[in-house]
Amino acid sequence: MEELIELLRDGRSRSLEMLAEELGLSVAQVGGYIQFLERVGAIKRVEMNTCGGSCSGCSSGDSQCKGCTPEGGFQNMGTMWEVV
Repeated sequence: MEELIELLRDGRSRSLEMLAEELGLSVAQVGGYIQFLERVGAIKRVEMNTCGGSCSGCSSGDSQCKGCTPEGGFQNMGTMWEVV
């Protein structure tokens, strides 16, 4: 599990499949580790769908600010977790 935490610390986005491949584990194992680490508060998922309305490009009700979102949105990115 320490290797997983080290991978998450580098700030790159990865799918569960990518993490599993890098760690030599099954997707189910990595998913279980991720759930456990989230539950105990060691990591948290980084939500990447909005800036929360805190930038000048946002307007009320925007789900994806054009000023904060890359062209095409985040649909092709893996998930990111932050080590707490």
